[in-house]
Amino acid sequence: MTNEAADGRVETAVQGSVATITLHNPAKRNAMTTRMWDSLPPLLAELEQDASVLAVVLTGAGEHFCAGADITSLVGTLGIESPVTPDDSGMALSPPERAEEALAAFAKPTVAAIRGACVGGGVELALACDLRIASNTARFGVTPAKIGVFYPPRTTARLVAAVGPAYAKQLLFTGDLMLADEARRIGLVNELAESDALDNVVASLLETITARSQLSIRAAKAIVDAATAYGVDGPLGAVATATHWQDVMVRSGDPQEGIAAFAERRAPEFRWR
Repeated sequence: MTNEAADGRVETAVQGSVATITLHNPAKRNAMTTRMWDSLPPLLAELEQDASVLAVVLTGAGEHFCAGADITSLVGTLGIESPVTPDDSGMALSPPERAEEALAAFAKPTVAAIRGACVGGGVELALACDLRIASNTARFGVTPAKIGVFYPPRTTARLVAAVGPAYAKQLLFTGDLMLADEARRIGLVNELAESDALDNVVASLLETITARSQLSIRAAKAIVDAATAYGVDGPLGAVATATHWQDVMVRSGDPQEGIAAFAERRAPEFRWR
């Protein structure tokens, strides 16, 4: 599957139960054009409806993850000179924000596999993934202060959730590049791997994730996200979300299978999708 874009494209390949989305604009370190941003939401919607896909990897073609927005289309991409599309709350969303929010709202597990440059909009996309695995030669930068713009509020909230307010401010204030070891230390990435082992590390992680109960994983993701965004109580909080998933769990058969497999010392065969 390929979504073509001017001077770049977004490619998708499915192997087993894992879909890999590749940002393909290697001549510009996979910088995102407006059409590339626009291609991500419908692509993610298609993958979410595909019951055979249990998880998604987001990566970049060649030696880099994503160097952010293509500077040649930046004015249009960010809506600097024209209005951008409002979301359901009435807040205007730029193409990068729409892509980021589609990725963050994707119900299945997402993993960013990061090598080389992960800068600006690349960090936005990485933060919208559930997990971030990076090569030990990756470099990270939150660079809006270098071009006179600011990170969107939801992106900023995700950055704060990942690294805390002080490190978020340092990254936002300076725009300086950060090496992979430091990114791991402050919580921007979950795990580091040797560059030539990155794909294998990600594949091993996803082999584990896709073998587990998908009901448990989908519920956990929804509850964690609800707790992060809305707190424990309230109509959209963690308790309300858990109540919904409790009903799903009762009807799923996964707990019975998991308990039986444990007692029989065999691998469970979870069927809920």
